[in-house]
Amino acid sequence: MLMKNKHVIRSHIPEKKFREIIYLFSEDLSATQISHLTKISKPSINKYLAAIRFRVFEYCQDQSPLKGEIEVDESYFGARGKIIVFGLLKRQGKVYTEIIYDCSAAVLQKFIREKVVTLAV
Repeated sequence: MLMKNKHVIRSHIPEKKFREIIYLFSEDLSATQISHLTKISKPSINKYLAAIRFRVFEYCQDQSPLKGEIEVDESYFGARGKIIVFGLLKRQGKVYTEIIYDCSAAVLQKFIREKVVTLAV
Protein backbone atom coordinates (compact mmCIF):
# COMPACT_ATOMS: atom_id res chain seq x y z
CA MET A 1 0.00 0.00 0.00
CA LEU A 2 1.37 3.40 -1.01
CA MET A 3 1.37 6.12 1.60
CA LYS A 4 -0.73 9.06 0.49
CA ASN A 5 0.80 12.50 0.49
CA LYS A 6 0.21 14.04 3.90
CA HIS A 7 1.35 17.52 2.82
CA VAL A 8 -1.30 18.36 0.25
CA ILE A 9 -4.98 17.72 1.00
CA ARG A 10 -6.65 15.37 -1.48
CA SER A 11 -3.40 14.60 -3.21
CA HIS A 12 -3.51 11.83 -5.78
CA ILE A 13 0.21 11.19 -5.85
CA PRO A 14 2.27 9.14 -3.41
CA GLU A 15 4.55 10.72 -0.84
CA LYS A 16 7.65 9.61 -2.75
CA LYS A 17 6.49 11.44 -5.91
CA PHE A 18 5.73 14.60 -3.94
CA ARG A 19 9.19 14.53 -2.36
CA GLU A 20 10.65 14.14 -5.85
CA ILE A 21 8.73 17.25 -6.97
CA ILE A 22 10.12 19.19 -3.99
CA TYR A 23 13.64 18.02 -4.79
CA LEU A 24 13.35 19.01 -8.45
CA PHE A 25 11.83 22.35 -7.41
CA SER A 26 14.83 22.95 -5.14
CA GLU A 27 17.10 22.23 -8.11
CA ASP A 28 15.38 25.18 -9.86
CA LEU A 29 13.87 23.16 -12.71
CA SER A 30 10.90 24.51 -14.64
CA ALA A 31 7.41 23.04 -14.35
CA THR A 32 7.80 21.57 -17.83
CA GLN A 33 11.05 19.84 -16.90
CA ILE A 34 9.59 18.51 -13.66
CA SER A 35 6.54 17.29 -15.57
CA HIS A 36 8.71 15.34 -18.01
CA LEU A 37 10.87 13.82 -15.27
CA THR A 38 8.01 12.80 -12.98
CA LYS A 39 5.50 11.92 -15.72
CA ILE A 40 2.85 14.07 -14.03
CA SER A 41 0.83 16.56 -16.07
CA LYS A 42 2.08 20.14 -16.21
CA PRO A 43 -1.14 21.61 -14.70
CA SER A 44 -0.78 19.25 -11.74
CA ILE A 45 2.89 20.19 -11.33
CA ASN A 46 1.95 23.88 -11.44
CA LYS A 47 -0.63 23.25 -8.70
CA TYR A 48 1.94 21.52 -6.49
CA LEU A 49 4.61 24.16 -7.15
CA ALA A 50 2.15 26.92 -6.23
CA ALA A 51 1.37 25.08 -2.98
CA ILE A 52 5.09 24.67 -2.24
CA ARG A 53 5.81 28.35 -2.92
CA PHE A 54 2.89 29.39 -0.71
CA ARG A 55 4.12 27.17 2.12
CA VAL A 56 7.63 28.64 1.81
CA PHE A 57 6.06 32.12 1.95
CA GLU A 58 4.06 31.19 5.08
CA TYR A 59 7.16 29.76 6.75
CA CYS A 60 9.16 32.90 6.00
CA GLN A 61 6.39 35.07 7.41
CA ASP A 62 6.31 32.98 10.60
CA GLN A 63 10.08 33.18 11.02
CA SER A 64 10.41 36.86 10.15
CA PRO A 65 11.84 38.95 12.96
CA LEU A 66 9.92 41.97 11.70
CA LYS A 67 6.21 41.44 12.01
CA GLY A 68 3.89 44.37 12.04
CA GLU A 69 4.72 47.93 11.09
CA ILE A 70 8.28 48.91 10.32
CA GLU A 71 9.42 52.46 9.64
CA VAL A 72 12.27 53.24 7.29
CA ASP A 73 13.79 56.68 6.98
CA GLU A 74 16.94 58.51 6.00
CA SER A 75 18.09 61.81 7.47
CA TYR A 76 20.73 64.29 6.36
CA PHE A 77 23.06 65.80 8.99
CA GLY A 78 25.66 68.52 8.69
CA ALA A 79 25.79 72.03 7.32
CA ARG A 80 27.80 71.29 4.20
CA GLY A 81 28.75 67.64 3.83
CA LYS A 82 25.26 66.29 4.49
CA ILE A 83 26.02 62.92 6.08
CA ILE A 84 23.22 60.47 5.33
CA VAL A 85 21.99 58.37 8.25
CA PHE A 86 19.57 55.57 7.42
CA GLY A 87 17.42 53.89 10.05
CA LEU A 88 14.96 51.06 10.55
CA LEU A 89 12.46 51.13 13.42
CA LYS A 90 10.15 48.34 14.46
CA ARG A 91 7.17 49.69 16.38
CA GLN A 92 7.62 49.02 20.09
CA GLY A 93 10.92 47.35 19.21
CA LYS A 94 14.53 47.95 18.25
CA VAL A 95 16.15 50.58 16.10
CA TYR A 96 19.04 50.13 13.68
CA THR A 97 20.91 53.07 12.15
CA GLU A 98 23.91 53.33 9.88
CA ILE A 99 25.74 56.03 7.97
CA ILE A 100 25.43 55.49 4.22
CA TYR A 101 26.97 57.33 1.31
CA ASP A 102 24.41 56.67 -1.39
CA CYS A 103 20.64 56.78 -0.84
CA SER A 104 19.49 55.49 -4.21
CA ALA A 105 16.57 53.07 -4.17
CA ALA A 106 18.77 50.08 -5.10
CA VAL A 107 21.25 50.76 -2.29
CA LEU A 108 18.50 51.33 0.29
CA GLN A 109 16.64 48.15 -0.70
CA LYS A 110 19.86 46.15 -0.44
CA PHE A 111 20.54 47.72 2.96
CA ILE A 112 17.06 46.83 4.21
CA ARG A 113 17.38 43.21 3.06
CA GLU A 114 20.79 42.81 4.70
CA LYS A 115 20.16 44.66 7.94
CA VAL A 116 16.58 43.74 8.76
CA VAL A 117 17.73 40.60 10.61
CA THR A 118 19.76 42.63 13.09
CA LEU A 119 16.55 44.02 14.59
CA ALA A 120 15.64 40.53 15.78
CA VAL A 121 18.77 40.23 17.93
